[in-house]
Amino acid sequence: MANHKSALKRIRANNAKRLRNRYQAKTTRTFIKKLRNTTDKAEAQELYKTVSSMLDRLAKKNIIHKNKAANNKSKLAKFVNSIAA
Repeated sequence: MANHKSALKRIRANNAKRLRNRYQAKTTRTFIKKLRNTTDKAEAQELYKTVSSMLDRLAKKNIIHKNKAANNKSKLAKFVNSIAA
């Protein structure tokens, strides 16, 4: 267990950040699944904008790696473009 007051605070802060990061990552994964299950082109394009923004935000905060975000965005863009209008 930590012996310093600052170490105790750091443990609390890290736990709060971990929970926030898990929540944001899980929300993004849910939106990705929702986008993958979409068959309507217009709806998929709107969802893609949202998901793309979420992935960029996760990468910016180092919750996921920037290349993983780029790969996901690329695959999703391909998927959205492949949907018949």
